[in-house]
Amino acid sequence: MLKLGLLLGVLSLAAATPAIVRSREEIQAFRSFLENTKTSDGDQFLARTLASPLANPEENSGKYEGDIVLDDFIIESMIQQYAMGRNAYTWPNTKWPNNTVVWEFGEGEFGPLQQAAIEEGIKDIERHTCVKFRYREPEDTVFVRLTGFANGCYAHVGYWESRGVHTLNLARNYPGVGCFRHATIVHEWMHILGFLHMQSTHNRDEYVKIVEENLTPGTEHNFAIYGPDLVDNLGVEYDYVSCLHYGPYAFSKNGEPTIVALQEHEGVMGQRVYVTEEDWIRINRHYDCPGAWD
Repeated sequence: MLKLGLLLGVLSLAAATPAIVRSREEIQAFRSFLENTKTSDGDQFLARTLASPLANPEENSGKYEGDIVLDDFIIESMIQQYAMGRNAYTWPNTKWPNNTVVWEFGEGEFGPLQQAAIEEGIKDIERHTCVKFRYREPEDTVFVRLTGFANGCYAHVGYWESRGVHTLNLARNYPGVGCFRHATIVHEWMHILGFLHMQSTHNRDEYVKIVEENLTPGTEHNFAIYGPDLVDNLGVEYDYVSCLHYGPYAFSKNGEPTIVALQEHEGVMGQRVYVTEEDWIRINRHYDCPGAWD
């Protein structure tokens, strides 16, 4: 009787365990793809930029979806979910406590003009939202460190206390060029504030078509769609010109578009000249700013 009980217990446990639906080869390829996002250098960034000059710099930065820094625990969770046939991203707390981002410049990373461009991005967010920024004090252990490594523009997504030092990198350049375009700076700050890319949303396919035959092999995972529990549109219309939307040539292998709009829209898809009104509304609603839902 005891043996029968143990057998039934094992069978019930097995039944409760989610089934693996991907092959070993698929899972290993996905792991390699995610692991490769942890390493990149300036030469690789330059090579990708030369090969895809029409893409935004952050799309050429070699991280997940181009510019998202993945923690090890997020990578492991994503692999587990992928093995079971789901697109998933382990979501940190996302919102910074007291709606305040603590940050600092890495020592000797930027010149005065570059610092001014970064600070203008911060001021623009503060002007349009209730989010505040405070420079790091010695006792602060959870903060964003800005660096200027030559390997692209990229950042962590959201607040995570155990992470400690959060990364935001902008490859040094002249203000208005490359990673130092104003809307690219705000783009990376929006990742820090807790946002994924616009085209990751659950209803993406109603608005754009991904032209898979034009994708660089191995970059298909950068176009994953996430459910409303991960990418909440916060009651805001899909925004083709959001500073968080990919450009039409992201990850193209042949210079042909990889994203095609399915609806008419004004402005340039994936532009990095300005931050849209919808971008500001999403930040305000995510942080429950006064009047955000009026």
